[in-house]
Amino acid sequence: MKTEPIVFVGTSDLSGHFRGKSFPEADLAARLENGVGSATTNLFLSAFGTIHHTPFGTQGEVMLVPDTSTRVFVPFDGTPAEHFYIGDFKTLAGEPWDFCPRELLRRALDRLQRETGLRLLATFEQEFTYSGAGSSEIQPYELDAYRRQGIFGESVLAALRQAGVVPDTFLAEFGPAQFEVTSAPEIGLRAADNAVISREIIQAVAFRLGHRASFTPVPVPNGSCNGTHIHWSFLDDQNRPVLHDPTASWELATVGRQFIAGIQHHLPALCAITAPSPPSYHRLRPNRWAPVRSDVGAIDRGTAQRICPLTARDPQGRARQCNVEFRVADATASPYLALAALVQAGLDGIKAERDIVMTSPQPLPTELGEALGLLEACSAARDWFGDAFLTAYLAFKRGELESTRGWDDAELCRRYGAIY
Repeated sequence: MKTEPIVFVGTSDLSGHFRGKSFPEADLAARLENGVGSATTNLFLSAFGTIHHTPFGTQGEVMLVPDTSTRVFVPFDGTPAEHFYIGDFKTLAGEPWDFCPRELLRRALDRLQRETGLRLLATFEQEFTYSGAGSSEIQPYELDAYRRQGIFGESVLAALRQAGVVPDTFLAEFGPAQFEVTSAPEIGLRAADNAVISREIIQAVAFRLGHRASFTPVPVPNGSCNGTHIHWSFLDDQNRPVLHDPTASWELATVGRQFIAGIQHHLPALCAITAPSPPSYHRLRPNRWAPVRSDVGAIDRGTAQRICPLTARDPQGRARQCNVEFRVADATASPYLALAALVQAGLDGIKAERDIVMTSPQPLPTELGEALGLLEACSAARDWFGDAFLTAYLAFKRGELESTRGWDDAELCRRYGAIY
């Protein structure tokens, strides 16, 4: 039987899913130039594939144009290769579409560089559960957990490297069959691209091995949680790290403190973007090693923003190591929207010269509806994302929330576990 190779182009949409279209590889040259057509409403497919709300209805067309720098080609024995690109939504006139998630992040990063001269260096820690680990018992950080997962981890690292993502760690995490993969930090947009590519590659490897990797925030009620932690720092125009100040509190430069303070100030509202699903708030509960307040701490994994430890002894090494971890995110969020929200909020902190609040930090919302109300009331967010996008996003997420009403905790966890 003859076969013809197929290429996929997609993006991480409003529900955090990687969706798009495929085409014959023979047409690749034309598609790289012109993209593939997509209904504007396709961006508003819900987490479960239905359409609860769309501002466009059946009208409108945009082009999803592959970004050649994101090409992924990973062959697998006996099955078709993973061959895909991440794309940008553009208007029929070839201009960036205001609703494109990558464009929203690109604008935030451009603003950061324009107003401060700085570039964001970032990476995403991604936690997930793997069905092929061979044990339902908790084996946190044990060597035996590696034995039970077989060749999955080694296959993931090899596939990531083939896909252009530099793997950093693969580890058995705290929960049953829970693992974490991290990659080397990258500049700006590529950091979010790597998060998207990593999720798809991890799921692709699991599929080839007859199993599944799930990034859902809470696999079972009251069980261990899967977070997506975002590490960030700054580089200047000479690629020199600027977050570190050995003379300052926490060895953190003023621009870093202000950026953190901006995120802290807006964080309760930002949860609607970084933790944007009903099960996200089953994770953000007390005594779960997940944040419940908009707090900041040094070497404290319970805080919303953690100042990471420095182990290098030389000044240059400490400057390179200096970074901050944002812990209020999970894989139901689009990496592009989550990172754009952090950058915009952080820039607000720099502009307003905010400082970190250590006493009585704001509580985080306890459910998605509350978070959406806070985002709607945040006038700054309308400036960051545009009124049309934010209004549509709020309606989109409220539609998802309404569709899950009546589900008990077990059904909520099961259904989200099946699609993330």
